[in-house]
Amino acid sequence: MPPLAPCSISNVSGTKGKNLTILRHLLPFAVLMLAGCGGQQSALEPAGKEAEAVYRLFIVMVIGGAAIWLGVAALFLHAARHRETVWAPEQASALIGWGGVALPVVVLLGLLGYAVWLMPAIRPWTAVPESNGAVEITGEQFWWRVRYPSKDGLPGFETANEIRLPVNRPAAFSLKATDVIHSFWIPSLGGKMDMIPGRTNFLTLVPTRTGIFRSPCAEFCGTSHAYMALSVIVMEDEEFAAWRSRQISGHGETDDHGRDLIQRHGCLGCHSLRGQEIAGQTAPDLTLVGSRQSIGAGSLANSTENIARFIRSPASVKPGAKMPAFDMLPPGDIEDMARYLGGLK
Repeated sequence: MPPLAPCSISNVSGTKGKNLTILRHLLPFAVLMLAGCGGQQSALEPAGKEAEAVYRLFIVMVIGGAAIWLGVAALFLHAARHRETVWAPEQASALIGWGGVALPVVVLLGLLGYAVWLMPAIRPWTAVPESNGAVEITGEQFWWRVRYPSKDGLPGFETANEIRLPVNRPAAFSLKATDVIHSFWIPSLGGKMDMIPGRTNFLTLVPTRTGIFRSPCAEFCGTSHAYMALSVIVMEDEEFAAWRSRQISGHGETDDHGRDLIQRHGCLGCHSLRGQEIAGQTAPDLTLVGSRQSIGAGSLANSTENIARFIRSPASVKPGAKMPAFDMLPPGDIEDMARYLGGLK
């Protein structure tokens, strides 16, 4: 009779080896998925009251789903185990009724009740008229126009692709779109709100900690949808007041040569630059553009080299960008204009 034990051990060892190989192949994917659970664009690191409510609901839903899964899995294992006697019809019906019906229904009703109770914290209903201090955000292909209203006797101003907010204070937004549907979403501060042409939606968020957060467009809006992001910077009150004062004054570098080049090459036909006689309205405001976190709506880090690169060929950075290429200009002019814009802080 052939020895069976060694063959069985060999088979078990081979199975374990295959399982370990599968685990090794799955590990990079698990690490990759977990890597998305943090950072500047994570709803799992809440930094606002609404985001905290969404996070609590997520955790409770995960626990409730796990409870149902574990209950049904336990029911399956209990029903499938070896028995000396056959299940009686009454026993089988009771097991199915309690484990397969009652448990899921009770847990799901509990989750529904908790979600309804939490709903006012997730999206409190607020009607904020534009005259009441809401920051106006307009989605355009493929950038964000940001208008701060006049407040406390101080005039309003316009910027682009960046929002700055004081911490622990309600921030009201009026949301619009000029071309197609966009979607406003700051994952660390709260949920989404669509921006629909011809309609104004209102949203109020309360940031609870300082930091820099990323806000992507959450509705496919065209070729460069993935290159359309807002930088959201939450600051202490004193820092925010100082930043607002700088934006209102609009003072930056006094490089007359760079400013003259901006005017001579027609940049102000589309862009606006506070203090200049010509002010275009179809492209981002360039006032103090050097102080922003990025250029091209989050496409590139804000540096002189990247500004020059964007001037030469915007479409190579953002496909479908409406800004034409200026690679026909003398390289020295492009570098001087980029240096001037980068110095506007």
